[in-house]
Amino acid sequence: MHNLAIALAEKGYEVSGSDDKIFEPSRSRLMRHGLLPPAMGWDADRIHKNLDAVIVGMHACADNPELKKTRELGLKIFSYPEYLYEQCKDKQRVVIAGSHGKTTVTAMVMHVLRLSGVDFDYMVGAQVDGFDTMVRLSADAKTAIFEGDEYPSSALDPRPKFHLYHPHLALITGIAWDHINVFPTFDNYVKQFQIFTELIEPGGNLFYYANDPELERICCHNTPNKRIRATPYLTHLHRLSDGQTFLLTEQDQPVEVPFFGHHNMQNVSGALQICRSLRITNKQFYQAIVSFKGAARRLQTLAQNEHTHIFLDFAHSPSKVRATVKAVKHQYSSRTLVACLELHTFSSLSENFLAQYFETMTDADVAWVYYNPETVKHKKLAFLEPAAVYKAFGAPNMEVFTDSDVLLQKIKTTDWYDKNLLIMSSGNFNGIDFNSVLP
Repeated sequence: MHNLAIALAEKGYEVSGSDDKIFEPSRSRLMRHGLLPPAMGWDADRIHKNLDAVIVGMHACADNPELKKTRELGLKIFSYPEYLYEQCKDKQRVVIAGSHGKTTVTAMVMHVLRLSGVDFDYMVGAQVDGFDTMVRLSADAKTAIFEGDEYPSSALDPRPKFHLYHPHLALITGIAWDHINVFPTFDNYVKQFQIFTELIEPGGNLFYYANDPELERICCHNTPNKRIRATPYLTHLHRLSDGQTFLLTEQDQPVEVPFFGHHNMQNVSGALQICRSLRITNKQFYQAIVSFKGAARRLQTLAQNEHTHIFLDFAHSPSKVRATVKAVKHQYSSRTLVACLELHTFSSLSENFLAQYFETMTDADVAWVYYNPETVKHKKLAFLEPAAVYKAFGAPNMEVFTDSDVLLQKIKTTDWYDKNLLIMSSGNFNGIDFNSVLP
């Protein structure tokens, strides 16, 4: 939301906003753009009849006093994705969706387009190197690149965000059950992606990962009526040599890239399909992708030396955990891998969902799993026993932590020679500053 505020201010709009708490880096960035609210909290007097529109974030409750005042005055209300569509309804819209990899694919496409001199608008769910904000909305760009999130749009609109974009060009990376607080069954979750494909503009193009059985079924469902064209893609051909990853191109000229892992080879293949559709040549794509540094918290390097590498990754769902752990171990097969995961989301802290994590960390030599009992309580979930976590993961090399200070001490006292540390979470391990304790 703060990125949207900055994007609109840069476009020339008069923007105001409110929140109960604003954390870094949002706070400093809003202050720098003169958009930081003078006081935290809600005040219905901020809402008046001269406002053109009110944009509601997904965390604003239906009984929010400012939202109630907005409805009383009959002002136009947009959810975040609804407003993005409103701003870009006359542009060519490209949406990258999927349970995993959508941020990385979106960031790859953005990186290639920028270096190829293409003007475009965008929305992406992480900070991307070379871009000041996570949202851009301009008057002149003819194309908009959106990351398509399946989470609800707002308290007033339960539709998944990616249902509101109506793309001309779309990609789905894969489907793996997540967000069980919103989608209580796998079938219900899968249904949202089918609906997404049905909302692609007539005559549009859909790319999908070929080896995903759910995607194959969904996309075959769309093929008979020829309303859109659905095209599968495979993992990009590549090889690993002396710890470096090379993409194998059609010209048989290996292209060295700074990212790795089978899942990223799928991501780069998907990004290539989108870029080709946007008239980027293969030569332009490969020239640009060699400098792609990734999106924030997507196998991000926190520290490294000749014998240790520390990664931070947003991985929290089972499919993401499995893929990320496997990628790091494969890339550094001779080093001991310590994989450290925080269970932070509603799904991951639900005992009924925990079985989805079975054997997701077996490629790690040492597995540490942390969760905060207070977070479980805050989400109004049943008390979670460490024994249930052990059983669910099925990893004999695993240790469960419920105290972040104990985990922190474990990190500090471990000899990190010839070891890698992979930190995975959508949270912050109850405020641990990993930069201050890394070897």
